[in-house]
Amino acid sequence: MADDMEERIMVVPLRKILDAPRTKRAPRAIKLIRSHVARHMKISEEDVWLDTPINEAVWGKGIEHPPNKIKIKATKFKDQDLVEVTLPEE
Repeated sequence: MADDMEERIMVVPLRKILDAPRTKRAPRAIKLIRSHVARHMKISEEDVWLDTPINEAVWGKGIEHPPNKIKIKATKFKDQDLVEVTLPEE
């Protein structure tokens, strides 16, 4: 890992999506991931970039049944004030 970036593996709990109407659960899960990463990486939500596989993992079973939790890898680039969120390689 280079000095100009910081990586973290984290599990984002998405249980709050059950409070949303069933036709808005997947979009709410995306917003929860973005806000969770922004809070823990100390950056604004506009500077969080979600990779396409994250979106596909959330929307995999449709709008009504996103996962209860998701494991992600967040990489913070210090020179750009940007956080990139991807799925961890396993």
